[in-house]
Amino acid sequence: MDEIKGLNKNATRMLTGFIMGTIVMGCIMLGSYYLLALLIFIVFVGSREYVKILEHKGFYPSLKIIIASGLIIAFIMFLHSVEYIALALTVCSFAAFMWVLFRGRQPYIANVATTILGFVYCGYFPLHLLLLRDLHSSQFHDGLGFVVMMFTAILLTDVGCYYAGSKFGKHKLAPVISPNKTIEGSVGGVICAIIGAIVIGYFIQGVQLYTSFFAGLACTVFAQIGDLCESLIKRDAGVKDSGHSLPGHGGFLDRCDSFIFTIPVMYYFCKYFVFSNDIVNFFKGLF
Repeated sequence: MDEIKGLNKNATRMLTGFIMGTIVMGCIMLGSYYLLALLIFIVFVGSREYVKILEHKGFYPSLKIIIASGLIIAFIMFLHSVEYIALALTVCSFAAFMWVLFRGRQPYIANVATTILGFVYCGYFPLHLLLLRDLHSSQFHDGLGFVVMMFTAILLTDVGCYYAGSKFGKHKLAPVISPNKTIEGSVGGVICAIIGAIVIGYFIQGVQLYTSFFAGLACTVFAQIGDLCESLIKRDAGVKDSGHSLPGHGGFLDRCDSFIFTIPVMYYFCKYFVFSNDIVNFFKGLF
């Protein structure tokens, strides 16, 4: 469904974005089981869209294994038992091979590979939001402020890319993958995202200006990379949208592509550079 009855495309897009944004931010603010339920829903819908895209290409990843793997990883992260994540990824990867070995169909290698990619891309990466939301240290009570910073940076990346690209765009950023994106638009997105991150960082007690700057930079860079990567998958499969679940936006993967890479990057940035000095101390120890 591209439009809601009685509304044009832009109005439909804005209404859908407002409703979805309200639900998402509400679940993030509440955290706990609300955020877990939201992410499980997104993993489920996103995995279905991913499998349909790959089937259009002639590959047949296992939706059951992708969703089951996502659920396992979700509950491990929700319980903060991160020491079991490597075990879960190993077991889920074995399951992908076993599925092809006993019940699979040609092309065998591609089906194994796309199944593993499926639960990493649709599950493992975005589920880092559970860890980011609940990060804590002696200085910061939780990671809520940084989640808001990340969302702001990503949304302003889209705004900056669109308006800067529309007005100044001349040089193609990735002409083969996404011919409408320009270098000028990308720069506009970077500038807007960094400004947004700095503004949000101002309201988070104890956050330095340079921290907000680099957080915004990391978010906008990987948001744009995530967008291009999803475009790469769709273009290779010969589809325009990942689905039609969100009027005016296409599918969930179309709307969430900028977040998929950014969430784990923001989590590790906060974990090792903001909430602790583990990486800095590691390199100091080398010298």
